[in-house]
Amino acid sequence: MSDLAKVLIVDDDPNILMSLEFLMRKSGYSVFIARNGTEALELLASNTPDIALLDIMMPDVDGYEICKHVKETEELKKCKIVFISAKTKESDIQKGYDTGADLYITKPFSTKFVVSKVKELLEEN
Repeated sequence: MSDLAKVLIVDDDPNILMSLEFLMRKSGYSVFIARNGTEALELLASNTPDIALLDIMMPDVDGYEICKHVKETEELKKCKIVFISAKTKESDIQKGYDTGADLYITKPFSTKFVVSKVKELLEEN
């Protein structure tokens, strides 16, 4: 990969956003951040990330809707989706995969685990 892989991080929790952004940049990725679903959709209109780390529960557009948008948009279809969510019920996790997620990680999470999974998913391309 000569170009830096592009990672979109979407979460309404500033601490999670900051720590994931720091880790992804430290791992050598180009990072875009959105503090809510609306910002994410605006970013997706002009950027094509290689992978998106999405929170599900946000005040406006939820992560499921963003995932659907990505999977239904021709230019974005190849973007890998990782949900990082406090929703831990089996039905929520299944809904994430049914919506098109490549991976579902529950909060609280290990940052090392997230970084290793992002690397794995990006190497599949």
